[in-house]
Amino acid sequence: MLRTPTRRRTIVFVHAHPDDEALLTAGTMARASSQGLRVVLIVATDGEAGLTSAELSGNLALRRRAELAASADALGVDRIESLGYPDSGLNAEHPLGFAHQDTFAVADRISAILDEVEADIVVGYDPSGGYGHPDHLQVHRVTRQAAALAHQTPHLFEATLPREPIARAVALAARTRLTPSDFDPASFAAAWTPSAQITHRINVRPHMRSKLASLRAHASQATADGTIRTLAVLTRAPGPLQHLLLGTEYYVAVPASTNESTRSTASGAS
Repeated sequence: MLRTPTRRRTIVFVHAHPDDEALLTAGTMARASSQGLRVVLIVATDGEAGLTSAELSGNLALRRRAELAASADALGVDRIESLGYPDSGLNAEHPLGFAHQDTFAVADRISAILDEVEADIVVGYDPSGGYGHPDHLQVHRVTRQAAALAHQTPHLFEATLPREPIARAVALAARTRLTPSDFDPASFAAAWTPSAQITHRINVRPHMRSKLASLRAHASQATADGTIRTLAVLTRAPGPLQHLLLGTEYYVAVPASTNESTRSTASGAS
């Protein structure tokens, strides 16, 4: 007797810039791919406003697109969808940037992709947008709305980090003058997600090689004149420290009731 082929389950990750996937969800993506899931990566912006060294700043959007492709290859990503919006900048200073786009219009584009790939799970960002970057906040908004608009509502998760250890590390860095003089560590008091609210902690240590390859692929984000970049610190750290800092990835499962509320809001806006 012939068996009906089993449909591959699909997980979609929505990220703001090239390299965000490496920093937040790379291990989970590699793990999902190794388990036979189809992994789809949606990236909202070209990342052209990202910090880099002067020698790499020419044609930065093109360079970052190539880096994204290399990162995705290292993680076993099946498909990349680049939405092509301009990077808004750290303070949303670019008026045509992603953060300034109509939320419903962007969500509609993402929901069309979710429907096309028959997404079972979609991953966005937490309500704080991590550390509050305007493009990250927009990813939070549009991913929630896209999940609500999809014909078959996928399970929604939001990538995050535990707030308390991040806030302590930032405060320590400020006290030891490892941060710029105008940096306010109190700005991280509401960043990311309180540890008690995190619902899923994913062990990605078995996939550390793939995660590090993804991080290293984004070479333009590991260097900036006169500035210490997080990505550079992580890729150059000793192995045990890398496992400590990168070995777990964090998510919050968004309740169906929240998604239903978003669906109602989206229906009223359409």
